[in-house]
Amino acid sequence: MRAWRPGLTEVTAVWCLLAAVAVATTVTYARIPTAELYHVSVGGLAGGLGRALVYVNFPVGLIAVATLPFVLARLPSTRAVHAAAIASLALCAVVAVPGVVDQADLDAKWINVVPAAGVALALGLWAFALRGGIGPLDPWERLDWLRLAAAVVIVFVALPWEFAELGVYVSHVPVIGHLFLGAQIRPSAGVEPTLRAVHLGRHHGMDGTLCVLSGLALSRVVRDVRGRALHELAALAVATLVVYGALNAANDAWDEQLWKRGWTDTMLPSFLRPGLTWAFLILLAGVAAAFALVRRLRPPAAA
Repeated sequence: MRAWRPGLTEVTAVWCLLAAVAVATTVTYARIPTAELYHVSVGGLAGGLGRALVYVNFPVGLIAVATLPFVLARLPSTRAVHAAAIASLALCAVVAVPGVVDQADLDAKWINVVPAAGVALALGLWAFALRGGIGPLDPWERLDWLRLAAAVVIVFVALPWEFAELGVYVSHVPVIGHLFLGAQIRPSAGVEPTLRAVHLGRHHGMDGTLCVLSGLALSRVVRDVRGRALHELAALAVATLVVYGALNAANDAWDEQLWKRGWTDTMLPSFLRPGLTWAFLILLAGVAAAFALVRRLRPPAAA
């Protein structure tokens, strides 16, 4: 009797999305002057590749770790596989060390190679799992309509960052340009200078969007992951991606599209880094609530 093996369609879709954004990041940072970007000083192809490396650290490192339970469910339970997964997790975790990815200096550093190696290991495990075929694709269900609706909402909110990723101000785009701030000059919070409402290049709101989309895709196959430990880890990974991503997207959208219009004087807290803050407690509470829901997507009965 053949063991149940979840499909890899959703994991593959996540890697394809991340790869497409990596290409867009490289091209945009290679061709756009650094003065129009955010906290980078190296231009040209070197600048593009360097910013892509930092992107591979974050958010790709976080998303790569989230794919591991789904990939491990397809691989043989051997010491070599477990060692590669643990090494990937440990290397990707380096991105949480202060200074590895510094919002005030987003040029690439040698330390960025370490989390990138962890991403490469996760990518290698996925490629190894694909040797057995991509596997089955779960049929469309009612819950998938909710996933689709959530994806449409986050993609719409992220339009300013999606165009910025391509090196275009959303305010210059016909029709939708009237809905969003983009190239307009607006004061920024804190010690930031007065600059365009939505700078060109990468945004942490876009990072959050990628986390949400990846979490929504992976949530389709949580129930297919057998083994109590892997199932719980898969549910935790999805909950973390969706909640962490949604909060960071909300923070960036609120700042750029509401606060900069003068519609509110209230700023949302930053959720980017863990710390002893109310924002981190809100994040933990959200992840715990989402985990309680996602883990109820139980594995199917043994065949």
